[in-house]
Amino acid sequence: MKDGIHPQYVETVVTCGCGNTFKTRSTRRELKVDICSSCHPFFTGRLKFVDTAGRIEKFQSKFAAGTYASLQKPAKKKVANPPS
Repeated sequence: MKDGIHPQYVETVVTCGCGNTFKTRSTRRELKVDICSSCHPFFTGRLKFVDTAGRIEKFQSKFAAGTYASLQKPAKKKVANPPS
């Protein structure tokens, strides 16, 4: 290996959004994550919506209004004089 071209490999503190912290090794000293094995639904067995950037609220507000074009049925045309 060449000297001076590889990043320094140091002990890293990982902090989750739920408050859990643990140590590992990486090229960075600190990492912040949104979800970890302590709060992920796969590992905990509890249902939890993982929402980033408010996507669930945006989806619910879009469909709650009932004005979304692809969900509305086209108006039926009325026939004024039926053919005889």
